[in-house]
Amino acid sequence: MESVTKMVSQRPVVIFSKTSCCISHTVKSLLQDFGVSPVVYELDEIPRGREIEAALARLGHNPVVPAVFIGGELVGGANEVMSLHLQRNLRPMLTRAGAMWV
Repeated sequence: MESVTKMVSQRPVVIFSKTSCCISHTVKSLLQDFGVSPVVYELDEIPRGREIEAALARLGHNPVVPAVFIGGELVGGANEVMSLHLQRNLRPMLTRAGAMWV
């Protein structure tokens, strides 16, 4: 859990993903369309991926990927990110986190 906290505190936007997850790809594309350069950890490609996946599950995030952190806080997965976008709350959140400029 400590490692996840440290990982998400180092950059404005962090995404935990899997290379085979099309929903993760959609979330990454949306954020990149905003001009955001998130740090993406592909859990199926990094050495401690299973350990991180278990830590995300302990946070209550299910399904585990995608897991999007903005400003060090868990926003959620695709449903939460898309809801924020449709409510026009995603851009202000990204701006506050320093992930994008107006």
